[in-house]
Amino acid sequence: MKSILTSISLSALMTGAGLAQTYVGDVAVNPEDVQLGQKHFSPFVDQSFPNRVFWGDTHLHTSYSTDAGMLGNVLGPDEAFRFARGEKVRGSLGEFAQLVRPLDFLVVADHAENLGLAPMISESNPQLLANPWGREVHRLVKAGDYLAAYVTWGESMMANKDPLDDDDLTRTFYNRIVETAEHYNEPGVFTALHGFEWTSSRDANNLHRVVMFRDNADKVADIVPFSNYDSSDPEDLWDWMESYEVRTGGRVMAFPHNGNLSNGLMFNDVRENGEPIDAEYAERRMRWEPLYEVTQIKGDGETHPMLSPNDEFADYYTWDRGNFGTELKLPEMLPREYARTALARGLKYEQEIGVNPFKFGMIGATDSHTSLATAREDNYFGKAAAGEPGSGEDRYDEFLIQPDFLGEEVAVRHYETLASGLAAAWARENTREAIWDAFNRKEVYATTGPRMTVRVFAGWDFEADEVHRPNFAAEGYARGVPMGGNLFSGPEGGAPTLMIRALRDPDGANLDRIQIIKGWVDIDGEPRTKVFNAAWAGRRELDAAGNLPPVDSTVEGAKYTNTIGSAALGGHWVDPEFDPAQRAYYYVRVLEIPTPSWLAYDEAYFGRLNLPEDAIMEQQERAYTSPIWYSPQG
Repeated sequence: MKSILTSISLSALMTGAGLAQTYVGDVAVNPEDVQLGQKHFSPFVDQSFPNRVFWGDTHLHTSYSTDAGMLGNVLGPDEAFRFARGEKVRGSLGEFAQLVRPLDFLVVADHAENLGLAPMISESNPQLLANPWGREVHRLVKAGDYLAAYVTWGESMMANKDPLDDDDLTRTFYNRIVETAEHYNEPGVFTALHGFEWTSSRDANNLHRVVMFRDNADKVADIVPFSNYDSSDPEDLWDWMESYEVRTGGRVMAFPHNGNLSNGLMFNDVRENGEPIDAEYAERRMRWEPLYEVTQIKGDGETHPMLSPNDEFADYYTWDRGNFGTELKLPEMLPREYARTALARGLKYEQEIGVNPFKFGMIGATDSHTSLATAREDNYFGKAAAGEPGSGEDRYDEFLIQPDFLGEEVAVRHYETLASGLAAAWARENTREAIWDAFNRKEVYATTGPRMTVRVFAGWDFEADEVHRPNFAAEGYARGVPMGGNLFSGPEGGAPTLMIRALRDPDGANLDRIQIIKGWVDIDGEPRTKVFNAAWAGRRELDAAGNLPPVDSTVEGAKYTNTIGSAALGGHWVDPEFDPAQRAYYYVRVLEIPTPSWLAYDEAYFGRLNLPEDAIMEQQERAYTSPIWYSPQG
């Protein structure tokens, strides 16, 4: 079956896509006013499907995280929320920072482990000084020996033993974050979601999860965030989350990140207790972890060139040397670390045990430890205060993964970081409830920083010209499913049909192409994946194997032009290799034309940097949607 390709005009997309940054008023709906089936002059009366895309960062650290506050970050939650709302803020090293456009939502996700230690020391907190260990780190910091203080704390973290063991002290500083989020939360304008990070690092393998609440302060205040000191097993975190919901009536979810630093544990074939994955585990994992943070500052996690050798875009900021510095990477670990392969392996599990443990949607986030949620290449304030603009050579040479145990072979320096990323959520209003619900139903997607608008629907009877129509979304919801949805057996002889629209960031680069990534389980029971080009800019043509010539580049140093590519792309794609008996997933990847990296912008501003040969100066930024899953039966 031949794929049908179409394109759509910029004006058509601009008509259908609202600007998330312009507040036009969110109006509460009175159920008594909704009479479904009644005819109205306005075609939008009683419309209920998500009609706006909202942008945010669900993984930002402030000085309340010890690995931020003890390493030079002096900005707290107040500055983090003010910056995300669009205000100008002075960074820890003195440079002013501001976003080109405000974010719509933010989660301050400070580490649960000794949360607030740096401000405790700064304030000479009496409870801290009553603890012998606390007095020692306080003395070291006040004497100016910051590194010794941080190493002292790090030893406790490595030993997984809480040196303070004071729930009241943790609760005090956690409540400060809650109070700040409440102050800046403004329904309809800006959403400040409550959360924290659980930092499981068993044997220096990353199993971290961000925990995000749907609720207000009346439910989340006074809790003690679950930490790695409590347990390194995600199942114990799920127990804690379940207990929270039973106790408060609230709602909570978690999403893991950086499987590339887990050395094969993030999407492992066994649980942390060594038992095999079973249906109960799979159900619990997807109940509590519906999403995966696929791209952020510590390496992109979509796929790896060894896993996707026929994908010319697979090697995107690949961090694959090891875990957090204690163990080298082995090839057999890779299939259990990256999203694309994990999604396919999940289909195999569903075939074997009846439940898919890796049926996750995808989001991006910054994981910035500067309190500044910067994801644009031309506005990159680094991962930590030591890497902010103005830090000199430290901005490029600072170790993010130290060579202490295995030498340079496993070390990673700051010049290898990504400015990535952001999460986009389709919803009707900018509130805690609406944003959280969009995440929960997986109607979300990731980008590496640009705010490109992407929408996809899968169904059985979409026609090619429907991509052009102004009621594209209405028909998509009425006759198909959106990203994050489930498609079941269709008409005999039919095949899943995808309608996709993509619009560039209004302050960013044109688009190169839209691709469909398909995963399935073959007749031998092996997980497979394949990339299909669905729509593209220019007059390029596919070759016999379905490959597309690369787009040109206009990059010169820190400059580029939008004289190539398309401001908007759309596609109508029918699966040409569909087998109705095979489970499958489909997600969309949208690529921009080549643009300068943050290093190129730095070099234009600061002058010649003398960077290593592997420094990335030009790239193609991208978006990844949450998948749509096909199952042979309902």
